[in-house]
Amino acid sequence: MAEVLAWLATQPLITLFIAIGLGTTVGRISVMGVRLGASAVLFVAIVLSVFASSYGISLELPEIIGQLGLAVFAFTIGVVSGPSFFHGLVKSWPWLVALAVTLCVAAFTARVLGPLLGLDAHTIAGTFAGTLNSTPGLAAAGGGPSATVAYSVTYLIGVVAVMIVMDVLLQRRARDQDAPPELFERAIRVERHDSPQVSELLAQHGDEVCFVRLSRSAEAPQVVVRPDDALPQGAIVNVVGPADRLEAIARELGHVSHYRIAEDRRSLDVMRVTVSDRGIAGRMIQDLDLERRFSATISRVRRGDVDMAGTADLVLRLGDRVRVIAPKRRMQELTEFFGDSSRGLSDLNPVLLGLGIALGLALGTVPLPLPAGGTFTLGAAAPLVLGLILGRNGRIGPLLTAMPHTAATVLTDLGLMLFIAAAGVRAGGHLLQAFESDLWSRIALLGIILVATMLTTSLILIRWLGKMGRTRFAGLLAGLQTQSSLLAFGNDQTSDDARVALGYSLAYPLSMIVKVFLAAVLASV
Repeated sequence: MAEVLAWLATQPLITLFIAIGLGTTVGRISVMGVRLGASAVLFVAIVLSVFASSYGISLELPEIIGQLGLAVFAFTIGVVSGPSFFHGLVKSWPWLVALAVTLCVAAFTARVLGPLLGLDAHTIAGTFAGTLNSTPGLAAAGGGPSATVAYSVTYLIGVVAVMIVMDVLLQRRARDQDAPPELFERAIRVERHDSPQVSELLAQHGDEVCFVRLSRSAEAPQVVVRPDDALPQGAIVNVVGPADRLEAIARELGHVSHYRIAEDRRSLDVMRVTVSDRGIAGRMIQDLDLERRFSATISRVRRGDVDMAGTADLVLRLGDRVRVIAPKRRMQELTEFFGDSSRGLSDLNPVLLGLGIALGLALGTVPLPLPAGGTFTLGAAAPLVLGLILGRNGRIGPLLTAMPHTAATVLTDLGLMLFIAAAGVRAGGHLLQAFESDLWSRIALLGIILVATMLTTSLILIRWLGKMGRTRFAGLLAGLQTQSSLLAFGNDQTSDDARVALGYSLAYPLSMIVKVFLAAVLASV
């Protein structure tokens, strides 16, 4: 065995992919309904590294592997989360304030209890960085031997404790009130005499409803609905949206009709097409002017595994599957208009990927001053922040700044596994050394108290007082830890529910900056 491990020590790429392969295999094993998913790569890499260390062999991966993985992961998760992040940012600021308070409470706890446990400032700062899984925080703490030992002892404590809490939260996520609403179709007969306009109804019932087809009677030909259309008495209108909105519209207009207008294809047909034309991606549905150009409309958009109503202000992305309603004779034109190529699912947008990550990494090296003296850099937070900005609208003039959901998911998973495999090998290499120290039990005790403090404070301030749903809060905990393996765990438990990534991207940038600052302060006092 020693010979095999010694050979692996000379073959870092083989070591990397063994950790990834074994980790993902272990991650598929279900224990009491829980699977670790891609996050198991971290634990397998740690075990592999510790096992080699027991033979006096050091397994090391080039630092550039972890940096590459983290850059790709952070940037693509930002691009995918950009639209939702900025859409909800206005109401998210109380959560961000609570997140900063949570980290400050944890740092204060470390500063008070650390000396009582006989720990010096650098050990306290390393314990804080390790418990909260902040490698930049370790660097801000000086990265010396005492800080590194404390970081190694508490790193797994932070990962495992938060993973347990996330699992408890996600087991109960069906009760969340912020889940994306399921979409339904209803045929509604208009009984009102005043012929209300569609635009008035849209303004009244929100942006999750889409009026699709209109027929003045069961025998009359159907037409696609325009915002300025009036709904005369006796007309039948086809509406897509959440069940409660449809019920409210039906009560206001008249009643639900038994006429199956969506199945009547004498005048209008329906088909699913893939958005693969770059000229379409990054534009709102209303900007395509489908009603005038093709007498067509979009009723639904499927992105990943989520269906959304085809509302006027919805921005289309490469790889979206749109449900188009139009006259049969215009279907071929619409197919050509949208592209309808599988390339729309896999286009990596290499211009965005290359230049975006390069600019993000460059911004991450810019030194920023600390109030207590010295400087820090944003590091991996910079590509994520830049990805959020570029992904917000999906287009800057002629430049497409979005990626297909499928391609972005693949890149995110690849970057994630590269980074956590490298992080696991590095952490495992220090673990045996850490347990040789007679301080490890006191360091571990402080780490347990810190993670309990962080979890309790965030549960009170964000989950309960802030009324954040369990699924998004689980993602926020992963982002608060700036721990990609926890994001992988959350994604695996929820089949990539978008709320997990949204919570993660909301917390990650601020959390990373605040933890670096607090670690530097703890090391200096």
